[in-house]
Amino acid sequence: MALLFLSLWFGSHAYLVWRIAALPWVAGRVPRWALVVAAVFLALSYLIARIVERFRPGAFAAGLEWIGATWMGLFLLALTCLLAVDLATGFGRFAPESAPALRAGALGVALLLAVRATLQARRPPRVVEHEVRLAGLPAAADGTVIVFLSDLHVGNLLGARWLAARVEQVAALAPDLIAVGGDVLEGHGPRHEELIPVLSRLAAPLGVWAVTGNHEVYRGLDESVARLEAAGMELLRDRWVEVRPGLVLAGVDDLTVRRGTHPDGEAVARSLAGRPPGGVVLLSHSPLHLERAAREGAGLVLSGHTHAGQIWPFGALVRLSYPTLAGRYEIAGATVLVSRGTGTWGPRMRLWHRSEILRVTLRSAPDPVG
Repeated sequence: MALLFLSLWFGSHAYLVWRIAALPWVAGRVPRWALVVAAVFLALSYLIARIVERFRPGAFAAGLEWIGATWMGLFLLALTCLLAVDLATGFGRFAPESAPALRAGALGVALLLAVRATLQARRPPRVVEHEVRLAGLPAAADGTVIVFLSDLHVGNLLGARWLAARVEQVAALAPDLIAVGGDVLEGHGPRHEELIPVLSRLAAPLGVWAVTGNHEVYRGLDESVARLEAAGMELLRDRWVEVRPGLVLAGVDDLTVRRGTHPDGEAVARSLAGRPPGGVVLLSHSPLHLERAAREGAGLVLSGHTHAGQIWPFGALVRLSYPTLAGRYEIAGATVLVSRGTGTWGPRMRLWHRSEILRVTLRSAPDPVG
């Protein structure tokens, strides 16, 4: 799999160099070797940043990460736009005279889209309001407000200042309970000693609860859990808790990294087993095994992970693995809310939608008429 990815990554860079080198305003002015060197550096810059970070963390590593991450986004947009032009013109066979101008235009469009995506990502996450009728929720718990954050990816690109602004944004929403859907810390970047005190400012009467995401696993699950617990979060690892009479909150460790070991949703069933009666909310970083969650009694599932693709047209690829890409779904009687994510991973870009924070008001279901 890694070999296939590297082949596609470097092969697509070779295609980009080939097309740029053939543009009239590049050919004869920029040596092809210079384009190749630039492409190799940009293709490797994110990986180089990770290596440098391990041995010498600081501004230089952070700068390399910004270059590599930004290039990822620009490269994806440029590749998409160039391929669209080449497919439309039969790789220049149908319009040989106008093809170079069209390719130059494609690169211009990609640059404009990258600027638009960068500006969009720098806007504060929008607050998306939902009301959910939760079967089994007693009238005394009607109106309970859950604020859901997911995919913060705090690190070099989104640091303590950005995180502090999100903490203030959440406090202004007056939550009864804060739920955190995983992928909180990137595992590199600023020392976590700078970030943990900021995270610890999250507070709500019914507590701050979290589940692990795939990035917590990549860093080292035990260490990640310790960091989140140091920030005052209670981790729901394949278990449930009754946060108030008649309201059960359950959570599972990330399902994506456990697809091979839990292919049938066993972890979801285990997290909900033996719970008391009442309304049930399930936190799951990845929106998987949703029908199983509904059959096991979850009335509301809160997920993230997908970022809604983050940069067009990547969402179309993400949807192949995660059909519930973003938004609200009704599945087997359960409401599923999939967040676009509060932060960004890799390029600090979002096209076409902003990051988001979910504010969910729970409503008790009406008594059945019988």
